[in-house]
Amino acid sequence: MSILSEFKDFAIKGNMIDIAVGIIMGAAFGTVISSLVNDVIMPPIGVAMGGVDFSNIGPTLKAAGPDGKGGIVWAVGKFINAIISFLIISGAVFMLVKAVNAAKNMASRPAPAAAAAPPPRQEVLLEQILAALKK
Repeated sequence: MSILSEFKDFAIKGNMIDIAVGIIMGAAFGTVISSLVNDVIMPPIGVAMGGVDFSNIGPTLKAAGPDGKGGIVWAVGKFINAIISFLIISGAVFMLVKAVNAAKNMASRPAPAAAAAPPPRQEVLLEQILAALKK
């Protein structure tokens, strides 16, 4: 089987589309989480810490020139925001994987055995007649 036909089978089965949708949704989710961290979570924390803007925290390694350009800041605050975003995203993905695994486990469990159907009325009557004859 050639590589081209293998790729065609892969694409036709929908795996490639599933991957593409996952990547697009992941990027959108990352953007939402970044906004959540930068715009919702960090401002109250900054206010609680005395008006600190975490995105601007970091030592200046090289001062800006007279034109205001060329300055280098070690952006530790942006790194802290990225860590918080990562923790939120990894927690959400963990919960998603846990839910999917639980759903798979529930789907793979065998169905409980149905109670045996009672014997037909004729058999019950015949058994009663045989028991009476034996006495």
